[in-house]
Amino acid sequence: MTFHDELKLNMHQYVRFVYKFTKNFPKDELYGVVTQIRRATLSIILNYIEGYARRKGSHCKVYKNFMEISYGSLKESKYLLFFSFEENYISEEEYNKGIILTDKIGKMLWGTISKS
Repeated sequence: MTFHDELKLNMHQYVRFVYKFTKNFPKDELYGVVTQIRRATLSIILNYIEGYARRKGSHCKVYKNFMEISYGSLKESKYLLFFSFEENYISEEEYNKGIILTDKIGKMLWGTISKS
């Protein structure tokens, strides 16, 4: 498995994880935290994929910009994960699993940004 494939797989697992645990959030958060964390989490992988598609030739600055947006969305979703834990929307086990995934993705993504 290539680095790119592994990073995409981790991002995909994080999206699935977030979608799964947000199904149990209070109904009054449907248009609040649920929407925000899902949007931020999808933004991680979608911006990565679009940037990766533009990585060659004259698009190097565009590529880096998409990687930085992806990283920013990761940080946004990580805060929303923390907020969800503080509000008792998710368990400590779910929170810890999410933190492990975000840290792994963050290290891989930051390495990609640093090399570009």
